[in-house]
Amino acid sequence: MADNRTPLYEGKAKRLFQGDEAGTIIQYFKDDATAFNAQKKDIIIGKGILNNLISAHLFPALGELGIPHHFIARTSPREQLVKSVEIIPIEVIIRNIAAGSICPRLGLTEGEKLDNTLIEFCLKNDALGDPVVAAEHILTLGIASPDDLVEITEMSFRINDFLSGLFFGLGVRLVDFKLEFGWLETAEGRQIVLADELSPDNCRLWDIKTDEKLDKDRFRRDIGGLIEAYSDIATRLGLEIPPLTPQA
Repeated sequence: MADNRTPLYEGKAKRLFQGDEAGTIIQYFKDDATAFNAQKKDIIIGKGILNNLISAHLFPALGELGIPHHFIARTSPREQLVKSVEIIPIEVIIRNIAAGSICPRLGLTEGEKLDNTLIEFCLKNDALGDPVVAAEHILTLGIASPDDLVEITEMSFRINDFLSGLFFGLGVRLVDFKLEFGWLETAEGRQIVLADELSPDNCRLWDIKTDEKLDKDRFRRDIGGLIEAYSDIATRLGLEIPPLTPQA
C-alpha cells in the first residue's frame, strides 16, 4: 500500500512525519540499507521492522535507568511515536573493542580490546563525510556548550554500561555503537535527551562464543544473512517478531 503522507524529513534509514499531537513525530523505519556514507545501497525487506522492534524495546529500558529519551510508543511494525527534538549535529561513538574505521585510522587490529572505553565525536554532516572532531571543535563551532558535552559524555558511558551488561547476558558482545542526542523543550527549559534509534544498524554486536557478526557489517562486508542476524538479536531479547512485509 502506498504511503501518501508527506514526510517532514527523509533520511537514509527513516522517514519523519508530523504526529497527531503537538510536539510529536512519527518515525517510520525504512528497509533501505546504506553504508560508507550512502555509497553502497540496497533494500532489505524487513530490516526496518526489526530495527523498530529492537529500538522500541531498548529505549524504555534505558528510561528505567534514568536516561531521558524521545521515545513514546511503538505504534505499528514500522512506526514509533517520539517527542519532537532538535537534533544536536554530533554523532557520539562509543568503542569497547577495535572495529570498523578506527582500525586503519589508528593502526589497530579488529577485535583488539581497548584498554579503556573510548568516546569519539563526529560532525553530523554527510557532505563532509561525518568527520571525527575533538571536543574543542564542537565548542569552537558553537554546536554545544561545555556543560552539554559533559552531560552527553556521562550519559553515553551510562548507556554503554547498561547495554554491555544486557547484551553480555544474551551471549552478545557490544563492540561499539553510535548515539545521537537532541534538545527537548520542556516547561523547565531545554533538556538533552537520547534520540534517533538503537538497533543492529548502529550497534556492532558479535556473538561471544563465535565472534559472528550480528549487525550491519553483514551488509557492509557482503557477508549476507542480515535479516537472520537482526532476527537473532530480537529473539535473544525475547521479542516477538511480526511478519516482515515490504515497506510502503
